[in-house]
Amino acid sequence: MNTNRLVIFTRYPEPGTTKTRLIPALGPAGAARLQRDLTRHTLARAREFQQANPTPVEVRFEGGNAERMGHCFGNDVAYRPQGPGDLGRRMQRALADAFHDGAARVVVIGADCPGITPRLLRDAFERLAAADVVLRPATDGGYYLIGLPRSGLVQQSMCILRWCGLLATCAPNG
Repeated sequence: MNTNRLVIFTRYPEPGTTKTRLIPALGPAGAARLQRDLTRHTLARAREFQQANPTPVEVRFEGGNAERMGHCFGNDVAYRPQGPGDLGRRMQRALADAFHDGAARVVVIGADCPGITPRLLRDAFERLAAADVVLRPATDGGYYLIGLPRSGLVQQSMCILRWCGLLATCAPNG
């Protein structure tokens, strides 16, 4: 039984509601197409990873609904809304849900990471066998991949993640 889970954060590509900072340059429809294409690219890399490493993939989305997401991106992955709160809270919820469902290791990525590869995903899961956290830094100062083992979130007394500038505070046991 595979105890890994890959979680991808994205938005439904609705014109005017996604990639809003790029709307002045691309227009609402262009920004939505970019969101759609980035999500498709990320899912394609996740599916390649799954071929050699059977791992459940879950897409946490904002906007739209599970039916629309499946129609746009395929029905071979699970779709769940991100829910309320800032990105840190939404990620914390996704991690807690994955661990509650039985995952031992969870890797979270965003859909706007064109450089993601099956090898990077495999490496992250392998490193989680011996690490409390796996982070892959982005060129903008943030992080594009965060991985935690069950012990890294559930067994420690507290873990708070913030995606922007990533604040990770993990208090040791005891």
